[in-house]
Amino acid sequence: MENRYIMGIDNGSQSTKVVIYDVEGNEVAFGSQALRETLTPEPGVVIHPDDDLWDSVYYGVKNCLANFTGDPSDIAAIGLCTIRCCRVLLNQDGDLAYPAISWMDARLSKPYEHEDDRVQYVTTTSGYLGLRLTGETNDTAGNCEVFWPVDRETMDWSDDDQVIHENGLRREMLFNLVKPGEKLGSIRSELAKEFGFTEGIPVVATSNDKAVEVLGSGIQNDRSIMISLGTFISSMLLRDHYFKGAKNFFPTFASIPFKYVYESNGIRRGLWTVSWFKKLIGEELVTEAEKLGISEEAFLNQKAEEVPAGSDGLITILDWLASPDKPYRKGLMLGFDQRHSRYHIYRSILEAIAFTIKNNIDEMIDEIDLDLREVVVIGGGSKSDIMLQILADVFNLPVHRRKGSSSACLGAAISASTYLGIYDDFSDAIHTMVRTEKMFEPNGENHQFYKKVNETVVQQVRKHTDEIFKLSYPIFK
Repeated sequence: MENRYIMGIDNGSQSTKVVIYDVEGNEVAFGSQALRETLTPEPGVVIHPDDDLWDSVYYGVKNCLANFTGDPSDIAAIGLCTIRCCRVLLNQDGDLAYPAISWMDARLSKPYEHEDDRVQYVTTTSGYLGLRLTGETNDTAGNCEVFWPVDRETMDWSDDDQVIHENGLRREMLFNLVKPGEKLGSIRSELAKEFGFTEGIPVVATSNDKAVEVLGSGIQNDRSIMISLGTFISSMLLRDHYFKGAKNFFPTFASIPFKYVYESNGIRRGLWTVSWFKKLIGEELVTEAEKLGISEEAFLNQKAEEVPAGSDGLITILDWLASPDKPYRKGLMLGFDQRHSRYHIYRSILEAIAFTIKNNIDEMIDEIDLDLREVVVIGGGSKSDIMLQILADVFNLPVHRRKGSSSACLGAAISASTYLGIYDDFSDAIHTMVRTEKMFEPNGENHQFYKKVNETVVQQVRKHTDEIFKLSYPIFK
């Protein structure tokens, strides 16, 4: 296995990341390709321009291979992970009949409505990108989450035509389903030749992207929780059973067949809020970071460490993108006085992320009566030591940062490695391929302080501000 490699693809909301691993999970090459900005031609409509999803995968693979010093013919399999909760409409030839519909599009909150007879297939991003990679009309059951007629007992389409009809579909519109860890198809001959792959290498199915991150984060027991710090911030547990009637979380398929992931309520535009703040500072941030020879993120984190826990009373409420059921909510900062600088604002945003996800997780674990023992943090925000220390202090639990560029890429590679039989099962692959880079221990004094701020202030804010925002919403919406 000395010259055997696995490629993991993570097609995310902002970019496609591609990583080549050796069979022990060591990262040997990385590449990425940014997605273009989504388009909003009218209110509620959010679409990906042109064929941007496929373009990002294609060029992400090419970029990764350009950084790979080995022989591409030694890549034994490709694991594919894609954005969840999107809808892709295809014509008879398998080409886009309409731009790929983003998870942020209002139409995704209800079943598909057939309005264009050019549409012959309705699929997910994994079905579409799998088709582009293999030429085969297969999809993973693990990515068919909402308004898809999936039978959870079989992980296949329902055999009841009425269930399919209730989801706005006809059976002939649906791709074939495979389970996570099974083969979507073999790489198309023309792509194998262009990329230098061996003819016929398998493209392996995973699940929805957050569930793939759970796999790549190494979560294997129900006392560990994963927090994904990305554009959408979410947290997930791995469980053995589906939970019917959940009120405070969303149960969905895991990347291991017939296991499930429980996802707490998330934070819409989570780390986007950090990017928003960086743009507000603008050129001055770039200049100050360059003076010190460090990145903009490192400079901001350095300055945030100089601000005391609690940001001297500055409280942020992260409603920069309100949920559909409470559209009147807006982002909020309160408690300004003469002590506050831009770096107080930045730390306050980080603390708001920690408070919000902690409260969301507490609602979930209270419903299922569970005590947590550790937190694993992944995603772009996990690179921030100050963010992870704040999380450790808020949760009063050890927080682990995993090693590597992308937990979703690693999860995809774990699926592919298991499919190839390199490992006996998913657990065996996780044990070898997932590693911790750094652990953060909680500060007890900070925890008690954060607990008081959270319970007496943060958890009480919206009951007062909601009434004000209900008045302002008709004026400024």
